[in-house]
Amino acid sequence: MARWQPDAPGRLAAAALDLFEEHGYENTTVIEIAERAGLTKSTFFRYFPDKREVLFGESALTGLLVDAIAAAPPDAEPLEAVAHALDVLGQEVFTEGRREFSARRQAVLDANPELAEREARKRIGLVDSMIEALERRGVAGRTARVAGKLGALAWEIAHDEWILGGEGEEFGALVRQVLAEVRVVSGAC
Repeated sequence: MARWQPDAPGRLAAAALDLFEEHGYENTTVIEIAERAGLTKSTFFRYFPDKREVLFGESALTGLLVDAIAAAPPDAEPLEAVAHALDVLGQEVFTEGRREFSARRQAVLDANPELAEREARKRIGLVDSMIEALERRGVAGRTARVAGKLGALAWEIAHDEWILGGEGEEFGALVRQVLAEVRVVSGAC
């Protein structure tokens, strides 16, 4: 791969995923990842602090979620504001073109406890960001926490189904289905 090609972070993530699948996470080095991507070690470190973070380079995800919650219609209930944000993720992040990569990434995470732990910490941070965004909309603390955590649960269930193929369904549609089930279950209480 020529060094002048665009999207160095994406190329590094793809190369890392390939190598993690081929040789295992522990047996893959930063130099191997950079070489597979057609880049240098210093380019790798320009984008990622270590090889673990190459699969978590989605810091823009937090900003996207927070902005989408803020952009939800002013009269949207808390869970609807979260659903709006998850719809945006489906349109901009969890697209059909990313389904295979996401499924492969999840398999690598599941096979490596260090990466699975990092993913869990990342999700906690995303939930906290959703809660803070809801509070900025004027949602009371406990209600914001419930909506944020239910949104994260819906995200997790929908993501698991989406990477398995979800019968070809889009991520946003799966999230809406899960949230509809949350409403049915909570109405039964």
